[in-house]
Amino acid sequence: MYTVREIADALGAEAAGAVDLTITEAAEPQDAGPDALAMAMSPKYAEALSAGTARVALVWEGADWQGMGLDAAIFVVRPRLAMGGVTRMLDPGQREAPGIHPSAVIDPTAVIEQNVTIGPLAVVGPNAVIGAGSLIGAHCFIGADVTIGVDANLREMVSIGARVSIGDRFRAQPGARVAADGFSYVTAETSGVENARKTLGDQGETETQPWLRIHSLGSVRIGNDVEIGANCTIDNGTIRDTVIGNGTKLDNQVHIGHNCRIGDDCLLCGQTGLSGSVDVGNNVVLGGQCGVADNLFIGDRVIAGGGTKILSNVPAGRVVMGYPAVKMDTHTEMYKAQRRLPRLMRDLDALKKAVFK
Repeated sequence: MYTVREIADALGAEAAGAVDLTITEAAEPQDAGPDALAMAMSPKYAEALSAGTARVALVWEGADWQGMGLDAAIFVVRPRLAMGGVTRMLDPGQREAPGIHPSAVIDPTAVIEQNVTIGPLAVVGPNAVIGAGSLIGAHCFIGADVTIGVDANLREMVSIGARVSIGDRFRAQPGARVAADGFSYVTAETSGVENARKTLGDQGETETQPWLRIHSLGSVRIGNDVEIGANCTIDNGTIRDTVIGNGTKLDNQVHIGHNCRIGDDCLLCGQTGLSGSVDVGNNVVLGGQCGVADNLFIGDRVIAGGGTKILSNVPAGRVVMGYPAVKMDTHTEMYKAQRRLPRLMRDLDALKKAVFK
């Protein structure tokens, strides 16, 4: 529970009215009760306040909070930034029991630092190090020689393979897998796939052959303040490590192939997939279901719209979209031209008739 004043101070925001009122939860304006903070951060939510019984709301600058029947208000400039602060304060977590559950299996050579919580049926392998203040959820697996920094938060069934190095404040959602084997195979003789790649179409007179495994000798290195979503998969490197930079966030079901190197503060949205050996710069945003072919480079501050398929290098600062990826404004013009095709074909037919006559 927090007072209105405490929440405003934490957000660096101004408050007015009965600032000693206590808040226990956040809610949509129409659903907010008397102890809730109504999230009414733009004028379009003002009318919805009358459907609830909130006494306090997070409102936009200059809002007539008294006219909306509120006892107190907190004024914010950047609503989503304020949302981050409020949700962080009011997040009840998963309510895990502190300490190490008796059913957890912890190798005697593992190092568990102070104030670590380990849930039921979790496994911690030999020589693993779990940083202070970390939470390892139920059924998690931490492999041999793994190092995890302070204040990690692993939800249930997160799996981390051997020799992974992870920085501080790591967060992983249920089912995430770090350090799976890379998808690397080769044939004894030149394959049809190799020929097709060289010729861009012709696989030649090749024979059917079995695929031989290339083992993953590298591992995964993850920086500080990284978050990975549910059912993400990050593959080991073949020789060098796969690398995820500081502050990077991966959405649910994102796949990072072997040998990829991702910079700092990137956002990779749901179902995005990177093939092997992709280098991604800093502050890159890849929208949902983006795909990146192998051995490519994506420069700093690139933004790719949802569904983009990147088949060639992308220079720094470019905004791209489409399949294959092109500049977003070029893609928009191409889409408009495509929509005009039926009309252009009708005009062409009319012109042909006129000429023939």
